Amino acid sequence: MSSFRKNVDACNDGNAPKGYCANQDYSEGSDYLVHDIAQHTNLRSGPHELLSRGVLGKRKLPVSPVKMLVGREGNCTGRGRFSSADGCHVLSRYLPVNGPRWVDRLQSRAYVSQFSADGSLFVAGFQKSHIRIYDVDKGWKVQKNILAKSLRWTITDTSLSPDQRFLVYSSLSPVVHIVNVRSAASESIANITEIHDGLDFSVDGYNDDDYDALGIFSVKFSTDGKELVAASSDNSIYVYDLESKRPSLRIPAHKSDVNTVCFADETGHLLFSGSDDHLCKVWDRRCFGTRGKAAGVLIGHLEGITFIDSRGDGRYFISNGKDQTTKLWDIRKMSSNTPYTRRPRDTDFDYRWMDYPTHARALKHPHDQSLATYRGHNVLRTLIRCYFSPAYSTGQKYIYTGSSDGSLYIYDLVTGAQVASCHGHEKPVRDCSWHPLYPMIITSSWDGVIARWEFPGSEEEPSEAGGRRQEKEKEGLAFED
Repeated sequence: MSSFRKNVDACNDGNAPKGYCANQDYSEGSDYLVHDIAQHTNLRSGPHELLSRGVLGKRKLPVSPVKMLVGREGNCTGRGRFSSADGCHVLSRYLPVNGPRWVDRLQSRAYVSQFSADGSLFVAGFQKSHIRIYDVDKGWKVQKNILAKSLRWTITDTSLSPDQRFLVYSSLSPVVHIVNVRSAASESIANITEIHDGLDFSVDGYNDDDYDALGIFSVKFSTDGKELVAASSDNSIYVYDLESKRPSLRIPAHKSDVNTVCFADETGHLLFSGSDDHLCKVWDRRCFGTRGKAAGVLIGHLEGITFIDSRGDGRYFISNGKDQTTKLWDIRKMSSNTPYTRRPRDTDFDYRWMDYPTHARALKHPHDQSLATYRGHNVLRTLIRCYFSPAYSTGQKYIYTGSSDGSLYIYDLVTGAQVASCHGHEKPVRDCSWHPLYPMIITSSWDGVIARWEFPGSEEEPSEAGGRRQEKEKEGLAFED
């Protein structure tokens, strides 16, 4: 049985129930930075000012699509068309929360899943060696069924090349494998029906013990498709050159497992990393050779970091943490040479099989540098992932995350309100992916189900009143600064 709960932002009008929204910290630096990202988000997803004039004495509501269409036809903005921000304002109101509808189910835990950049393909990776690539435009037909090679425990990550010709997959092994997605074979069994070339991330000087201990938790293609960046269990970040077929850089990055790494923007110069040492770090490859250390460190999580997603502008990113929070960061607030110090935490807590202690939820890092903290979901059992919503359809005004309670949660980036939660899985939702163009989200869960959530498609328009009728269902602290 699935259910859907929609919450509206009650923080602005002071009607939020106790514990739902915490007051923001209006310190000089924090206020400026929060206002800064709010302005950026509004420019990407807000309607033209001639369409967004509110009625005096009433709370300002989103401009209805009908009013915007009338304004467009009447050319009241002088453009005769919608801007990209106008389009985002309309599309972002129609949240993909109707479901779940099964795309597929295997007798194996689903660990990773992602749409291609254009939304035409979808990739799902399962624990028992299976990776499936679906053709979204052809009714979710399986375009390629891949049986992975040399798997250790599970497929930890997959990544499609920018041109969608190749797929790489990683495991708890130093070798990442690459598959030709466009080959004629629909069944790709490693080294039987097709060759899965191995890309060895180990470096010279590794002994057998080092080699056996090295595992890859996260792997990503660069924007130009010429490099891979990987996060590893030996506390390091690796950059792999696909032309020379060897690692071009190894960074001893953290004091514990590096669970996640990504490129900050399309230039490929900056990297963001997160580790079980609870730190987020920023790396500038242009000066790493001379400095040999991180460009900056961001502290605020009380437990290890499971995933990082960049906004793509080289400035902002979000992270999921085992302290049951998602945090928003601005690298302009990062520190240099931040010492690794013990933080207030529950030393007996192990997220793999324990619930997070109730008393620990009230703890806050004394030197938290994050812009905002989002609460409500659970980051337990596995490395739960979080993302910004698509730029094309929403202007990145939301963040969304899986949860170990079998749900998907969507938060408003600026206000922090939990705007939706979708419940339909029996086990943790480890990964999720929002279609880059349409109101559709796919969730992948340990129950083996790949599920599709879409906008209901009825003629009923989303309304504030409908949200208020469900206010009694709000739960958990959604936002704090």
